[in-house]
Amino acid sequence: MKNQTRILIVEDDMIIAANISLQLANLGYEVIGIVTRGEEAILHATTNMPDILILDVNLKGTISGIEAATEIRKTHNIPIIYLTANSDESTFAKAKATHPHAFISKPFNKLDLQRTVALVAEQLKEGPTESTGNSESFEVLEDRIFVRHNGKMVKLMLEEILYIEADRNYSNIITPNANYLISTTLKHVETELTNPKFIRVHRSYMVNISKLDVVADSHLEINRKVIPMSKTFKEYVLKHLHTI
Repeated sequence: MKNQTRILIVEDDMIIAANISLQLANLGYEVIGIVTRGEEAILHATTNMPDILILDVNLKGTISGIEAATEIRKTHNIPIIYLTANSDESTFAKAKATHPHAFISKPFNKLDLQRTVALVAEQLKEGPTESTGNSESFEVLEDRIFVRHNGKMVKLMLEEILYIEADRNYSNIITPNANYLISTTLKHVETELTNPKFIRVHRSYMVNISKLDVVADSHLEINRKVIPMSKTFKEYVLKHLHTI
């Protein structure tokens, strides 16, 4: 199966986890891992970028499923499907605040799992539209932008920004000290951020050319981060290096 949807399972009951993995594999999905703790979930998800995260709300250990999801959401917009046997309002409210794509209540049957994952996978295939952009997520001024972060608008000077990375319907703004995930596509950011130092170098990356450390044939480097450079953008990048 080409372009299989990649799924990470986070469940501390290994019998349940193995059962989910087997069912998903039989349905044609690629299970990239099974982890049992919140700390492992954060590391695995942010390193391997699954398409979907199936996450138990109540994990054993120091970090709950909701806390793991909150941490992952700070830098990556990975669709989350929660598994939960706890239906109290407090837990639901906390889980809802992480903006999951779906909930599956335990105990669940094969059809529950199949339909829920299929619906989320279909949403991924649809992808962002060209006009996707949240005007309340960021505001561009002459030498700075304001981005919504942890419920408030935070000022970022343009000179602080190293690069901006696409993350499906979101964009991840990278600075030396922190990352800021905004609910706006990279195309929309490119349209709004007209400062000549910020240029598109790849369908998934926009860089601050004043921060470049290395320019190679097919990639760039900023602060030890290797960023791919598409052939279609190469001439444009080299031309704008003279404007730094």
